[in-house]
Amino acid sequence: MAKDGTVRGGIRAGAGRKPKDLREKILEGKDASYLSGADLPEVTDIEGEDMPAVDDWLRESQRKPDGSDYPEGWEDWQAETLALRVRAWLKQRGCDHLVTEQQIYSYAVPQARWIQCQRAISFFGMLAKHPITGAAIESPFVKMADKFQKNAQAAWFLIWQVVKENSSESYTVDSKEAAMADLLSY
Repeated sequence: MAKDGTVRGGIRAGAGRKPKDLREKILEGKDASYLSGADLPEVTDIEGEDMPAVDDWLRESQRKPDGSDYPEGWEDWQAETLALRVRAWLKQRGCDHLVTEQQIYSYAVPQARWIQCQRAISFFGMLAKHPITGAAIESPFVKMADKFQKNAQAAWFLIWQVVKENSSESYTVDSKEAAMADLLSY
């Protein structure tokens, strides 16, 4: 307790030794708890199901920065595609049940917006005209792209942590970069 009567100090969140990943525990021969088929009740008839469709708002058409519509068949808003690719990637690693739809959307939406901003930068250029003075200024799409990229990376880190901590397979930095490159390659 401090002199002014307030209670401060104590255990800090995130302080202390970091927990080891599931793979490391298994390699060291230590007890590791994870969900396996033995933990689940017996089911006689098992049927596979397709991935559920993404929410409708991820499929809504978008307008170009200049206000016009994209040409017919042009994939302008890629949030749906990104969400489906992340789901498939998680399913390959057996972690699809550990990541919520909101976490996937929190990655897919800023990543799709980042792609839109990059397209706008390519279309309009890196410079813009100041509305009052007419002088050249940095394009607002550059700052927006930076914000969206930062948000997407933070959301991806949370998803990656779930995979890293709950997968019994080894994933090195190279495979992480390859997985990210696979998700972002169009």
